[in-house]
Amino acid sequence: GSEMCIRDSIDTIFSQGLGALVAWLAVLSFLIIFLSAAVMAISGAAPPNESPYDFIEAAWLSLVRTLGGGSIGGRETAWGFRLLMLGVTLGGVFVISALIGVLTNAMNARMIELRKGRSQVMERDHIVILGWSEQIFTILPELLLANADKRRTTIVILGEKDKVEMEDVIRERVKPGRGERIVCRSGNPMEMSDLSIVSLNTAREIIVLTPESETPDADVLKIVLAVLNHPERNSHPYHIVAGIRNPKNLTVAQSIGKHEVEWIRIGDFVARIIAQTCRQSGLSVVYTELLDFNNGEIYIHEEPRLVGKSFGEALLSYENDTVIGLHQMNKTPKLNPPMDTIIQPGDKLIIISRDDSQIQYTGNRRYQPGVIQERAIRSKPFAKAQPERTLLLGWNWRAPRILSELDQYVADGSEVQVVADRLGIEDEIAEGCRDLAHQRVCCQKGDTADRQILEELHPERYDHIILLACTENVSKQQADAQTLITLLHLRDIAEQKKASFSIVTEMLDPRNSK
Repeated sequence: GSEMCIRDSIDTIFSQGLGALVAWLAVLSFLIIFLSAAVMAISGAAPPNESPYDFIEAAWLSLVRTLGGGSIGGRETAWGFRLLMLGVTLGGVFVISALIGVLTNAMNARMIELRKGRSQVMERDHIVILGWSEQIFTILPELLLANADKRRTTIVILGEKDKVEMEDVIRERVKPGRGERIVCRSGNPMEMSDLSIVSLNTAREIIVLTPESETPDADVLKIVLAVLNHPERNSHPYHIVAGIRNPKNLTVAQSIGKHEVEWIRIGDFVARIIAQTCRQSGLSVVYTELLDFNNGEIYIHEEPRLVGKSFGEALLSYENDTVIGLHQMNKTPKLNPPMDTIIQPGDKLIIISRDDSQIQYTGNRRYQPGVIQERAIRSKPFAKAQPERTLLLGWNWRAPRILSELDQYVADGSEVQVVADRLGIEDEIAEGCRDLAHQRVCCQKGDTADRQILEELHPERYDHIILLACTENVSKQQADAQTLITLLHLRDIAEQKKASFSIVTEMLDPRNSK
């Protein structure tokens, strides 16, 4: 029974962690020092030619020998003193060895914990990204460019992957600058305990990535709810950016996020760009120029010196920037509003500039209106819109929204031919494209990468071709590979038949578009 009690006591001591082990080793060291000092003081044991030690001197000698070993004694030393010093030295060796082992294990455990990515992030004014997907390799470079003018920028990523694995992949594909740090932590963004480690309360902004799952919108809503209802959050409102794929979920998303969340309608946004780009060649380059952070970008800028002046005057108040719109308080932003619109307090300009730090108000004093040469103005007669034919190759969840968006631009009697290697397209069109008024949609099953099928379609007879990535049951790289094969076939057919149709291609991995 006593042996079991002693064993249980030892197990309890070792399970209490580093602090308890160090404390018990210290107690053991002082016990050895106390006993040896008491024996020396009582017995009068001392080296030859030295007077007996008192308790204080004996304790000091024992402490030095316990921690540093020291000399046990020479030939002339009494055997009693030799044996006593031998016991002290052996006890010291045991204590120091145990202490070194405990500290080494504690450091190894700490290193393992750090590699797991579960330590608290002690940052302020940082950017938090919740989730992990391929989108992160597009978002990170843009964030780094947008914050290049700041002295120090920290981006914290919380994803359900191994910390070291995330850091290795980011190191290969993203090149941060000198004053920028990318910190990774492992955890589930839907778990409130995991959200605590990224310091949401001190973050400048929070980005929620759309998960690559079967229910992406539901997962995004869960993450946003976990952030907004976190028990440790302060009263300061968050600035959260999140994406919604299905427009049907936008109403509930807005009711959840209210004024703290900017919801990006991913499906609508991409569908509009694809529909507009297929009709206007080169429009994708314009969108890229305005939306990325390489050269000129669109900013929302408030200028108190323009309050009381018209929008027309604001146009002439910036020499190196371009004013394109106005965001009035509690109203929908407008591009190119009436020139006589008066700017009120709190209104903000929509400006194209190289950087928000370089927006400079110059006033319109230097503006000297020149003589208008009316002879150089030529008016183009209005041409009546003609029916158009569009070939849609491939199918994914964005296709119905693209058809609906395209219907708003084409004339009556237009036609869209859909070709995809899957069934059930007609049902998806009937459900998601109920508002089609100007075009007729025809469907055909077929492999879009098959050269014979493409030639039988006679693509030269179409005005526009939209090539979508088929994402069902294949990886992104496989989908992009099939898309590239189809694109190469179409370009070869266009060259052979001297066709001039426009092609818009959707690539899932931005690296494949180069």
